[in-house]
Amino acid sequence: MRVRVEGDSMRPALVPGDWLLVRRGAAVRPGDLVVARLPGDPRRLIVKRAQWHGADGWWLESDNQRAGGRRDSWDFGPVHDIVGRVVLRYWPLVRRAGAAPRPRRRRQTS
Repeated sequence: MRVRVEGDSMRPALVPGDWLLVRRGAAVRPGDLVVARLPGDPRRLIVKRAQWHGADGWWLESDNQRAGGRRDSWDFGPVHDIVGRVVLRYWPLVRRAGAAPRPRRRRQTS
């Protein structure tokens, strides 16, 4: 599925206007970016970082805890309804000025 990022809660990893490819039902590990249903409003999706999995579900956090309107597990607790894992950011192809750079591949030396 495709998801468009809104808001600043995942800066610098994701910025408003980024489009993400999400694999539904994919296995989640701590540190992964995931899409989940917002507790209390299951029609709304949120993109957060999975921190740990406990008996009550996944603890999801925003990368930018100071973002206005930020909502994550610090507000609503563990989340059960994980829709999928973010596989990649596919748009925009080039990052805008002031956005976080793309990670570079490490070169192997012999």
